[in-house]
Amino acid sequence: MTSIVTVYAVFGSQDEAERIGTAMIEERMAACVNILAPCRSIYRWKGAIEQAVEVPALFKTTAANANDLVARIAALHSYDTPAITVWSIAHAPDSYSAWAEAETGE
Repeated sequence: MTSIVTVYAVFGSQDEAERIGTAMIEERMAACVNILAPCRSIYRWKGAIEQAVEVPALFKTTAANANDLVARIAALHSYDTPAITVWSIAHAPDSYSAWAEAETGE
């Protein structure tokens, strides 16, 4: 296992993903964010099946920063129940881990 993780989050718009992604880089909570193409989400919400266009993003950070990053994204997020998960990284080049650690102040 490496010392880095990927935090996956889904946003209601490109603007929201960019605003929160930029804030997380500025605050050094993440070393990088990849904002992906919009996707179609189908989900159950309050007893009904819903569909929406959403924007997923991948935040690269350290395991030590993960909980704070998740909390900060949730605090800035427009959804009442945002989808934010942490994915462990089993293998990564040492140089990549070192870069993520350096950029997040670890």
